[in-house]
Amino acid sequence: MTIPYPVDRITLRRFLLHKQHLLKPKLNGTTDVSSVLQMLRRLECVQLDPVSVVERNQHLALAVRIPGYDPNLLDQLLSDGKVFEYFANAACVIPVEDFPIFEPIRDRILAQVEKPLKNLGPVVGAVLNRLASEGPLPSRAFKSENRVRGYWDNQMPKTKDSSLALNLLVDAGVIRVVHRERTERFFAMTEGSIPDDFVKEAKEIDEADAREALINKYLRAYRVFDQRDPRFGWQKMNATERRAEVDRRIQSDTVIPLDVVGIKRAYYMLAEDLDELKSFKDTAPIKGPVSFLAPLDNLLWRRERISDLFDFDYKWEIYTPKAKRKYGPYAMPILYGDQLIGRMDPSLDRKSGTLHVRLLQLEPCVKKTNHLKREMHEALERFAAFNQVKSIVIDQSDLN
Repeated sequence: MTIPYPVDRITLRRFLLHKQHLLKPKLNGTTDVSSVLQMLRRLECVQLDPVSVVERNQHLALAVRIPGYDPNLLDQLLSDGKVFEYFANAACVIPVEDFPIFEPIRDRILAQVEKPLKNLGPVVGAVLNRLASEGPLPSRAFKSENRVRGYWDNQMPKTKDSSLALNLLVDAGVIRVVHRERTERFFAMTEGSIPDDFVKEAKEIDEADAREALINKYLRAYRVFDQRDPRFGWQKMNATERRAEVDRRIQSDTVIPLDVVGIKRAYYMLAEDLDELKSFKDTAPIKGPVSFLAPLDNLLWRRERISDLFDFDYKWEIYTPKAKRKYGPYAMPILYGDQLIGRMDPSLDRKSGTLHVRLLQLEPCVKKTNHLKREMHEALERFAAFNQVKSIVIDQSDLN
């Protein structure tokens, strides 16, 4: 029986921040497409989200880790075929070399959408024919007066039948997004836009091998994980299956159970990371620049882990009814050194070039020092500059 490795919360969260490339991030510098691709490979993937209260999640997640990051760089990687978009933790941007191991997910979703695609009738064939002969094409290239119930239509059918066909075919992996011009997506057939070697490998890969590789990718992305996570391995697994996968890796000495002081939940880590974890034990307190984390940042994927290791409860309230919101629709956790110290709820007035901070609230235990105030002000200036606005208006702040 493997004895869990004892570790305190501070050591473990510093290790986690280090693996998430959030510990003492550099504030200045320049970057290029190769450095963005390198970061994506280190993180394994970054979550996509269309919400544009400020810059979109994928760009916020990369900007907080990469000095001088420009959203156009990620768009260029997509256009150059170096990354693809598909379902991992959710809809994510992923290095293209991982395309083959997602074949079981594509097969599963294709089976799920087969009936809805059939219900759309000849429109699906028309979409595929045009993409095969004319692609890449945006959704607006497909004219249709027929409206159907789409993904986000709660009551009346509002979605063009061709748009629903595009979304279903993307989910199934038959077509994919190959280019973005800010909010607009351009679609093409997957075969022909993914390197032939990766397409061939996807067709030939054994399902068990693909599932194993996908679980390993998940473990590298999370680094500190628990088997109760319903997204474990980014596959459909019940509790028994998840437990078996973890136990098998413990028996093969590739995963180590952890005994986190004061935490009841059982956590695990990759055995290869143990020496790095040890290097953070009894290190000096970490004071670093203030950073604002996107609501779907990789660090925040498992909310229970944030609560356990950071003593910080976080909920993204974008879909919470306005009357029930506590912090605001886009409240972003504030990272300071190795602690999550509060929330900042921003919005942009792009016409006036203004960043509105609707709420800047710190946790009750945080000392509001002059140094912290300066750090916060500098962080807000950096955030405003990244979002291409010049002025900042703070509506409500704990630092006043």
